[in-house]
Amino acid sequence: MTSSGDELRALMRRAPAGVAVLTVDTGRERLGLTIASLVSLSLEPPLVGVSISRQAAMHELLREAGGFTVSLLAGGQEWLAQHFARGVPPIGMWHGIATEEGARGAPLLAGALGWLEGRLVSEHETGDHSFFVAEVESVRLGEPAPPLVYHDGSYRTL
Repeated sequence: MTSSGDELRALMRRAPAGVAVLTVDTGRERLGLTIASLVSLSLEPPLVGVSISRQAAMHELLREAGGFTVSLLAGGQEWLAQHFARGVPPIGMWHGIATEEGARGAPLLAGALGWLEGRLVSEHETGDHSFFVAEVESVRLGEPAPPLVYHDGSYRTL
């Protein structure tokens, strides 16, 4: 017996997941997307992975950019998570968003718990998503604060 996607979603909502915003800059386009799929894969070499829907605009831009930046959101940054989860049109995506430019050119979101930047090293088709693996090129810690998590269908601060 195979479970449905709805059943899997219902179960996974019971486990809290850290919330981050993944950003890319291709030189001609800049995009951000809220994710809860960031995983640490290896320390030597330092590798992380993210799962992105093949239907998302981010999917092809991430490939084109060859890497990404991740801002781990702190409690109180629910509005940022909602902003980048909504699919805001590119012209309004960065309006009112405090950022600084990372080494890869992609924006780092102000006030985050920390940031990492990575270079894509592999991509794996995984159902209706692709799993992108990146070698971490830089890590920066922000101010210590409680994290923002996604649990039971809503954002919460631990």
